[in-house]
Amino acid sequence: MTPRPRKQVLLRLDPAVYDALARWAGDELRSANAQIEFLLRRALAETGRLPGGAGPIPRRGRPPKSPDGTDDSAADG
Repeated sequence: MTPRPRKQVLLRLDPAVYDALARWAGDELRSANAQIEFLLRRALAETGRLPGGAGPIPRRGRPPKSPDGTDDSAADG
């Protein structure tokens, strides 16, 4: 299954709000962008507005090993 391309948006924030968000994201080992998506998804889910077709937040870092024990990223390059 091919992942859908991510939608890019421009977001304007008060600098103090961004600084607080960036500190919070750092505390939870996320980027500011990932923290914004996490919070938006949580708010949508709490209000019953998260679309059923919304895929999971993409995981960062090294791809998981395949069932045969090899690293999936080795095939890429």
